[in-house]
Amino acid sequence: MTSPTDRRAARPGEWRLETDADSVQHDLSRLVLTLVELIRQLVERQCVRRMDNGDLTGEQLEAVGLTLMRLEEAMAELCDRFGLTPADLNLDLGPLGTLLPAD
Repeated sequence: MTSPTDRRAARPGEWRLETDADSVQHDLSRLVLTLVELIRQLVERQCVRRMDNGDLTGEQLEAVGLTLMRLEEAMAELCDRFGLTPADLNLDLGPLGTLLPAD
């Protein structure tokens, strides 16, 4: 007879909680960067909407564009630092699809 632990280990594609320090740090880094990337993309879309509606001055557009560019560069640096790719940040939500849209 197979124990419950053996059955859980035998299921392909099942997510498992790793409790070693390196895995926890990596997974936490991935989660935090995923949330930051989601917020960055939402802010970027809102800025584009405001730009399309003519709600931003030329000076504001320049400031927003520079800020978003720097944030995107910082995200790329953080991903490199933690050994993650942009695809690693796009969590699979099962039947809902992925968290981040494919750009």
